[in-house]
Amino acid sequence: MNAPKDSDDVTALRGTVVTCRDDPFLSDPAKAFTVETDGIVLCRDGIIEAVGPAADLLASIPAGVTVTDYSGWLIAPGFIDTHVHYVQTEIVASYGTQLLDWLDRYAFPAELAFEDPAHAAAVARAFCDELLRNGTTTALVFCAVYPQSVDALFAEAERRGMRIIAGKVLMDRNAPEKLRDTAQQGYDDSKALIARWHGRGRSLYAITPRFAGTSTPAQLDAAGALWREHPDVFVQTHIAENRREIEWTAQLFPERKNYLDIYDHHGLVGRRVVLAHGVHLSEDELCRCHESGAALAHCPTSNLFLGSGLFLIAAMKDPRRPVHVGLGTDIGGGTSFSLLATMGAAYEVAQLNGQALSAVEAFYLATLGGARTLALDDRIGSIALGREADLVVLDPNATPLMALRHARSESIEDTLFALMMLGDDRAVRATYVAGKCAHERGSKC
Repeated sequence: MNAPKDSDDVTALRGTVVTCRDDPFLSDPAKAFTVETDGIVLCRDGIIEAVGPAADLLASIPAGVTVTDYSGWLIAPGFIDTHVHYVQTEIVASYGTQLLDWLDRYAFPAELAFEDPAHAAAVARAFCDELLRNGTTTALVFCAVYPQSVDALFAEAERRGMRIIAGKVLMDRNAPEKLRDTAQQGYDDSKALIARWHGRGRSLYAITPRFAGTSTPAQLDAAGALWREHPDVFVQTHIAENRREIEWTAQLFPERKNYLDIYDHHGLVGRRVVLAHGVHLSEDELCRCHESGAALAHCPTSNLFLGSGLFLIAAMKDPRRPVHVGLGTDIGGGTSFSLLATMGAAYEVAQLNGQALSAVEAFYLATLGGARTLALDDRIGSIALGREADLVVLDPNATPLMALRHARSESIEDTLFALMMLGDDRAVRATYVAGKCAHERGSKC
């Protein structure tokens, strides 16, 4: 418990405060996960200034500050989506076959429209609305090949004060002509976007080769050079999502020993690299991820929808060489913006692999695990002193069925499990971004 200072600019929330302090896959879950059944979270200027029992903090809250009472609800860290395509928002739930055909039929045609700045701005607004409605406060986002698509998203996120990491897709082969750049153009455009947006407010930039199959070696070299010049930015791409994709990529890069080695060879493996999917990675590749700090984005609804395969969470979190893992919705291959629904799908994928994924483990992946995936756990992902005040308020009675189920809950962990199996955007009572209400169900903040 930490006592607040006097100030007029303070937000105070009261409810059941839940957060992870450590990785429950690798430590005692009882110590990794903490609960304050009647807690206060006090925020000043977008930062958590105090958190602790209401009985200890209420008397010290500055005069004139109204405590927003969420008693009966859970106050949790804002959810973190480690892989999503905002430019595919309009094609979510589009019937298709598997990955490569789906890209040709739906994703590429949709992304062509983002050459128009007005279209990009409109979809960016809808995308950010959906994130906040689902309790997501940070996202690692693929834009389109067009720089204006990046500008539109960052401008919209900046207006709302959201922490967004995003980048222009690099793609100079095996895609429609109007979606292709060149190695030099991609480098130049990305460099200009880094100068314009990286570190501006809460915006951060990610160098974004779509995946090895759509970038020539020259473009991957240019991306690696750009990262060496700007080592504090992020890198995001796809890897080992679909077996046909893996076979095709191996044909394109016959000199490389495996998929990860393609990126490694071009200087694109290390901390702040997030590799989406990783469903079919080998033991050698996982060891290299562990050694380098490269992270994986687990996208279960997308992997199920596109028939890509079953992510082996137990293998990823092997204590002998654990890999950082976060959750991704992967809109539009994924089927829901809700990280609650994504947690539920991750549980089902683990079940199909003969593994058990607990509610605390799934909650970790959506919060602190996502922050560690992004190397931002000193800023986001937990409710703790000095962290950014991104919060989600969850309602375990959001629907009649959920209320019936919640009446039988035996613990907070049991409540969390029901939320992740039955919950969606309806279970998000409110979303706070940098200490300010950014979404409230049924009313305006």
